[in-house]
Formats: sequence, structure tokens, C-alpha cells
Amino acid sequence: MRREHTKEEILRLAEEMDVRYVRLQFTDLLGVIKNVEIPVDQLTKALDNKIMFDGSSIEGFVRIEESDMYLVPDRATWLVFPWDSNQGRVARLICDIHLPGGKPFAGDPRMILKNVLAEANKRGFSAFNVGPEPEFFLFKLDEHGKPTQEVNDEGGYFDWAPLDLGENCRREIVLTLEAMGFEIEASHHEVAPGQHEIDFKYADAIEAADNIATFRLVVKTVARQYGLHATFMPKPVFGINGSGMHCHQSLFADGRNSFYDESDELGLSQIARHYLAGILAHAEAFTAICNPTVNSYKRLVPGFEAPSYVAWSAKNRSPLVRVPAARGASTRIEVRSPDPSCNPYLALAAMLAAGLDGIDRKLELAPPVNRNIYIMTEEEKATAGIQSLPGSLFEAIELFAQDGVLRDALGEHVFTHFIEAKRIEWGMYRMQVTEWEKEQYLANY
Repeated sequence: MRREHTKEEILRLAEEMDVRYVRLQFTDLLGVIKNVEIPVDQLTKALDNKIMFDGSSIEGFVRIEESDMYLVPDRATWLVFPWDSNQGRVARLICDIHLPGGKPFAGDPRMILKNVLAEANKRGFSAFNVGPEPEFFLFKLDEHGKPTQEVNDEGGYFDWAPLDLGENCRREIVLTLEAMGFEIEASHHEVAPGQHEIDFKYADAIEAADNIATFRLVVKTVARQYGLHATFMPKPVFGINGSGMHCHQSLFADGRNSFYDESDELGLSQIARHYLAGILAHAEAFTAICNPTVNSYKRLVPGFEAPSYVAWSAKNRSPLVRVPAARGASTRIEVRSPDPSCNPYLALAAMLAAGLDGIDRKLELAPPVNRNIYIMTEEEKATAGIQSLPGSLFEAIELFAQDGVLRDALGEHVFTHFIEAKRIEWGMYRMQVTEWEKEQYLANY
């Protein structure tokens, strides 16, 4: 659990650690990290919430005539990067976005997650804990420092050197994260060549989303130091597994896990069952948020360990949601569809809103599917009531646009701007002529 520093503590730490620059960090609508870098002599001004920036230049923010915005640092996120630059040490503060006059900006993804968490608090839940499992690929660089399409090794699941040539890079990433306060639980080579996973301890949703954004920055920075390119693209290579970001999640009230009931056959409380039913009810719609790129849907296909179907199980990993075996305080559900290209604040907000809707409406949870869905026939899936996740970004956006619960949770600004941005992205993709099409059709027609 992070502790909020006082203004005086931050100024003292900056001086003691010889910090020369401070990055005031936030994310745009699509989850891309943005920052305003200030010299350390402007840190007092920043901590007084007096640093402004032009919001009209940020994806999904505002029009040029509404551009002035203020960065409001979260003092609990003060962190000094463990690497040195030639110009001195650099620190960061993650910020919320406010409008002139002090009102929070409706399009700030971090603020939206805070708003949904406030709704959970109104229902008596004191914490929404999330444990993410982000995967990534390492690719070689060419002589100009540009990413190639060649993965850095041919290793497989849990392999080590010499097959896992990214082992030293991955170990350095872990050491860097630990120096920044992360509690690393596991680090290993994943199934696909060049693919890796580093798991860090769960945290309350805001801290978890901040950690995901920081994690992506650290992975890319350290990989570059090793002459490699790290990518969180969901499916960078045809024919092998893509990268996911499974999200373990649970609700707590008064220090107790609200998902656990020792008298239940599976150890799941009614709250957990209603929450899970809400996740399943809104899964097709929140896929647009949790899998936000055209490329995301190249991963969500049968045969590559990614979920394709809206179902749950405590026993197998082919459905959308798995219930891990741990019980008591560790009782949780694992939503397996999100990928690491998503905006973590919006993804967690959307899933929490879906689960809360299930609790509010006391939705009945469908029976678990304990068979391998990948080998079930279409008739068997229809009989079991198993729906498929959207097959394309276009389909996902259309389903998202019809979901009133997510619209209310994310707010009109984000809802409309996100749909607009993704429809443009789909339109650009749809007009492309790919190499596959040329290979299939150029000589035959």
C-alpha cells in the first residue's frame, strides 16, 4: 500500500537524491503515457497544482478552444527512477487532470476509475483488488536501432538460458521494478518464442493501474538498454500465442474478502456469483475497452490459449473467466480476455462497473463450463448458451455502443470519443491491402 507523502517530504527527498527533473505523468484516452517534464526548481509549483498544459494536443481530451488544463499530482506516486541520465536523476508523479476552476476533467481515465471505485464504496466495498499478469515480446533491433520482426529467442514456456536469451534482460527488468517498490511474484519465459511474463503483487485498483502503466515504461526502457525492443502488441507474430494481461480481481469490505463463503460448494459468495454474472453479461461490450486495437482480435481466436467464449469455470482455462483454486482471503476471479495494449484505468473501470451491475441486479450465474470449449461443436455451445467474444474491433465497438451501464460508468465524454477514435482506426484498417490478400488473389484473379 502506497503512502501519500507531504509536500515537504517530496521536496526533501528530491534534494537528498539529487533529482534534476520531474516528469508529471498521465495517460491519454488510449492509455499512452504522456508527461510534462519540469526542472526540479518548478517542483514546488507542481505540488501546488499550478502546472498547466495544452489538453487539445492529447488524444481524446478537448477542442483547442478548451485547451487549458491543470496537472494535479498524486503525492503517493512520488518515485525516483533508478537509472541515471547524463543530465541527472529523474523522478515522476502521476497526475489527475483538472479544469480551470478546480473541477476534475471528465475525460481523465484515472479519474473515471476513481469514480467507479466511489460507486463501489457506496455499496459498502472498501477495496477492489486487482492482480494483473502482463505479457510482452522482445524483438531484435536492426543496425539503425529500429525494431525488426525477429524475436530474440526460440525459448518456450518456463525455459531458461541458453534457450531463453532474454533472461538477462528480464532479470534486469525485475531488479529495476523492485528498486521502484514493486513486489515481484514470478518472472518467466512464456509459451511463444520471444515472449515473457512478469507478475507483480495485487493492489487496489488505482495503484494496480498506475503499476501497469509504470511497468510498460520500465520494460521498454530496460529492453532498449539491452539492444532489444519490447512490445505489448497483442499478436505480433502469426501462428504463435499472443500477449494477454489476465486480471485477477476481488472486492473487500471491512477487511474481509467479499467473494469468499466457506459454506458454498466452490467457496464463492453470492456477491462473487453476482459479480461474475455481471462480468459475463457485459463481456462482449467491455471487450472494446479491454482489447482496443485491430490487432487484439488476432489474439482472441481458438487454439492459442486466449479466451474466445463467454463462459466461466473453476477447472479449465478455455473460458473467459477462471476461478483460481485459492480460497479465504485469496478468493478471486481471473478475467482472461484483456490484453496489455488497453488503457488500464478504463479497463479496470469497465470490468468493475460490469461486476457491480451484476451485484445490483442480483444476476443469476450460469453453470460453469468444465469442458474444453475449443473442441465443443457449435450445437453443444448453443445448447450450453455459450456466446463468442467479438471477432473484430468493428463488432466490439458496435456492442460497446449499445451498453448503457458502461456508458454511465465511463461518462459521455470518454464513451463518445473512444467510439469515434476506434471507428476511425477500423476504417483505416479496412481500406488497407495486406500481403496476405496479394498472396491469395493477385495471381489467381
